Amino acid sequence: MTRSTAVGLAAAAMTLAAPAVAQPTPTAVQVVELFTSQGCSSCPPADRAVAAIAARPGILALSFGVTYWDSLGWKDTFAQKMFTDRQWDYARGLGHANVGTPQVVVNGRLDTVGQNVADIDQALRRARLAAGGPAVTLQTTRVSIAGAAPRRTAQVWLVRYDPNVLQVPVKRGENTGKTLPIKNVVRELSRLGDWNGGPKSYAVPAGPARLKTAVLIQAGRGGPILAAAKG
Repeated sequence: MTRSTAVGLAAAAMTLAAPAVAQPTPTAVQVVELFTSQGCSSCPPADRAVAAIAARPGILALSFGVTYWDSLGWKDTFAQKMFTDRQWDYARGLGHANVGTPQVVVNGRLDTVGQNVADIDQALRRARLAAGGPAVTLQTTRVSIAGAAPRRTAQVWLVRYDPNVLQVPVKRGENTGKTLPIKNVVRELSRLGDWNGGPKSYAVPAGPARLKTAVLIQAGRGGPILAAAKG
């Protein structure tokens, strides 16, 4: 045996003996949904709290403007009826008889008023999504999902939101004279289809360049979030 052969065999033996390096488990994206209104005097603290956590890695923070305070003298400039409908879906899913603002829903599993970061952090600890749910891959024109079949048919939601802090001067209503900074305002919400397990992909239509894209996999209307991805 030559010296070079012996060295090569020793190196191979060391390689085989070395323990395998564990690959890190992907961190599940945590979904924080704020239901708010520019016409609600209790909402600005929650707007600030959600904005404060929006930049954290692994957090998808979304601000939904609801419509039912529009009659108080100021029409929310971001509110849409479908966002109000989404909050009602959560009310039914979480066993509430009514809706109100502000409300923060964490991963579709738990809600809190959310007027400070500590409250939201507590909700995140109690309702945190664990890695191991459906795998979601979001690309510019397509989203792919793979995993075991959920207990009930899941819905696939496409979300477009503005990542900037938008300054909203309010001229009437409960927040008259205030300029409200609101971050991650949802501008579009659309259902791409259903998912019953296994690999499946969906086309993602082109959206405005200024908006960010996210996808939610949700166990029925107002049900728990199973997985999420953001672009």
